[in-house]
Amino acid sequence: MSGFVDEAQVHLRAGDGGAGAVSFRREAHEARGGPDGGDGGKGGDVWLVAGDQRSSLAAFRDHPHQRAGDGKHGGGKSKRGADGEDLYVTVPVGTVVKDRTGSIVCDLANPGDRWLGARGGRAGRGNARFLTNARRAPAFAERAEPGEEYWYNLELKLFADVGVVGFPNSGKSTLVSTVSAAKPKIADYPFTTLEPHLGVVRFASPSPGGAISMYDEPGFVIADIPGIIAGAAEGKGLGWKFLRHIERAQVLLVLVDVSDSCVPTPSVQLDTLLNELQHYDSSMLDRPRLVVGSKADMAGSASGGMDPRMDMTISSITGVGIPKMLWRLWSLVRDAKVASRASSEGPVVVHRPVPEGMEVTRDADGAFVVSGRQVVRAVSLNNLADLDTAMYVASKLDALGVDKALKRAGARDGDIVRIGNMEFVYTSDGDLAIPERRHR
Repeated sequence: MSGFVDEAQVHLRAGDGGAGAVSFRREAHEARGGPDGGDGGKGGDVWLVAGDQRSSLAAFRDHPHQRAGDGKHGGGKSKRGADGEDLYVTVPVGTVVKDRTGSIVCDLANPGDRWLGARGGRAGRGNARFLTNARRAPAFAERAEPGEEYWYNLELKLFADVGVVGFPNSGKSTLVSTVSAAKPKIADYPFTTLEPHLGVVRFASPSPGGAISMYDEPGFVIADIPGIIAGAAEGKGLGWKFLRHIERAQVLLVLVDVSDSCVPTPSVQLDTLLNELQHYDSSMLDRPRLVVGSKADMAGSASGGMDPRMDMTISSITGVGIPKMLWRLWSLVRDAKVASRASSEGPVVVHRPVPEGMEVTRDADGAFVVSGRQVVRAVSLNNLADLDTAMYVASKLDALGVDKALKRAGARDGDIVRIGNMEFVYTSDGDLAIPERRHR
């Protein structure tokens, strides 16, 4: 079974918040002291962090569930519960995060990039926080808020300076193994490569005198993906699902088999490859590319001749043309990086948090549904069976504008109002009566 995994699912579960405490001071000379219940602790967040220490999503195949720590409950004497420990989940650089609908929610394209995947539950407040001049002995506190919980789809797009594109058995793996330390599987049959391979090229550049010498250049990363055939962009063959691994490549190396035994002809191969790239992502054809004929040591008249669109020919076996090709690739990569840095310069974009609003909608059965985190929180974190608590929640909802919003939406006496997992009966005086069947 292959050790490289570029698609996986992950379940992120943030920590629950800690509940507030109900407590009153009881001291030797103060038998009926005031409230001193402390707040709970916040639940831990779950972050996805891009790191170089991982190169595959294989770890999430067997262990998809990731959970942060829960917050501790508050205590007497105004003791605040400890916050839950945040969880940092390392993913490979280049990981794209999608929600269950397939929409991209995050692209961790650079080392150190991080994204908040699940937010920890807020802490419940202790009864000391509800002390007012009119409420001298509050006997209630807020319950804990549960942490967020989501499933995400992870897709890995490899980072490579040069992406090698070619038909099956066109010599891509042999070339990569020749110019780098990568050791992809090589065999004389189609679709030998079943997973992408990355190799670091320490290239040799021609000196002015014509000799080959090694310069102190950083080299570049080259990616070998499974072969592409006609219809790959629509899902045929093996290469279609790996085309995303060259989406980030700054330069394309289009490899065409020019040997006597090649089928189809070099011109047909080139037309097909360019057509599939255009169908998958038309912007790929705008990138710098080098069209190279491979297996030149086996070339003859039977291959159909050189296509004029080819820039050069090489042989990975004899080494003919390899140094010149590497130098030309490095020149293209260097120019592309300079252009990329120039185009990326601009003002820093600051993403402001979305305000926590409130919305009133109608269910299919005619009930009014009030949504919004502050509204749902006011209801779900309190024990409405307690009279003092229910009066506090009613004043809180009124302050948030729930009654006005329901009136604007056309609510009438006797209508059912749903907030979170609770149901209420609306009355025109602004009160929300709790029916016997409260939880849905």
